[in-house]
Amino acid sequence: MHIVVNARFLTQKISGVQRYAMEISRQLKKLSPNISFVTPKNVVHKKLAQELKVDCCGHFTGHLWEQLELPRYMRKEGKKGLLLCLGNTAPLFYKKKVVTIHDLGFLRYPQWCSKKFYYFYKFLIPRIVKNSLKIITDSEFSKKEIMTIIGLSNDIIDVIYSGIASRFFDINDGETVNKYGNYILAVSSLAPNKNFPRVVEAFLKLHLENMKLVITGIVNKNSADGRLPNLINNQKNVILTGYVNDDELINLYRQAKLFVYPSLYEGFGLPPLEAMACGCPCVVSKAASLPEVCGDAALYCDPYSIDDIADKISRLLVNEKLRAELIKRGLERAKKYSWEKAAKEILKIIDSAIALSSY
Repeated sequence: MHIVVNARFLTQKISGVQRYAMEISRQLKKLSPNISFVTPKNVVHKKLAQELKVDCCGHFTGHLWEQLELPRYMRKEGKKGLLLCLGNTAPLFYKKKVVTIHDLGFLRYPQWCSKKFYYFYKFLIPRIVKNSLKIITDSEFSKKEIMTIIGLSNDIIDVIYSGIASRFFDINDGETVNKYGNYILAVSSLAPNKNFPRVVEAFLKLHLENMKLVITGIVNKNSADGRLPNLINNQKNVILTGYVNDDELINLYRQAKLFVYPSLYEGFGLPPLEAMACGCPCVVSKAASLPEVCGDAALYCDPYSIDDIADKISRLLVNEKLRAELIKRGLERAKKYSWEKAAKEILKIIDSAIALSSY
């Protein structure tokens, strides 16, 4: 059976979901060159689109393309095959599909997203989950969430951990330039679950001289945290960089004194592992999937306590023995996660889904 990847992610800004889809797609293309990739016409990541040899089709974009034109493409003569969707959404009325659902944060915490986003996804995701051959998710935590909230059986869901690109480990890859001096780094989309206001308050509470807080990430219109701009107004030691490319991101990880990630909810949580791969010690939330993913390689904090976040930041700044131990553990932990390994496991799941579809 022919395998087609829904490459709509090539039309979107890069956050964790898109990074996952891009890295998995690169590996799938290497491992199984006959896999096809199809996308709407409004591609923004053109270099990767060429690498994947994508087929652009249709006249619509976004959800309209995915729900109307993608299934039509799949049903064409010679195209009727298995569809792999890596970014939470998929066409409702095409059943021969495998879908990655990263988490159900929008259902757990609807106040974190716009009403339009919440009601649309509340309608869409449970229906997608229930009419797919297989569901892939990023952690045992997310698997339990899907089983509990949507009521899916255990045998339909497979856990495949995300990976880390090899370039994050390569300390000789490019020149490291420090633009900010001494700084603490926070990286993610600027969404409410990322807990950046408490990070800022914890940083300001410590009154650290000659130290900056650098926050890197994109603003998602469906889930932006409106408290952040007001909180950092006139704070010269708090810097919002906006989006940075991978080279800049790797450089930021390598030069930071520590990485802080007190997220309230994560289906996986890739940034701490990227930081670990770059040799940056981490303060991480003890919530959701993060202890499962980070193991003994991070210093854990209560994400709801500004005092505890501040205390853990302070400990990691002054305790050189602890820093060295976490850097060592972090590098070992990060090596456990591979995009190639994840892609190979996805191919196995696709094979089992094809077997299911033949009955």
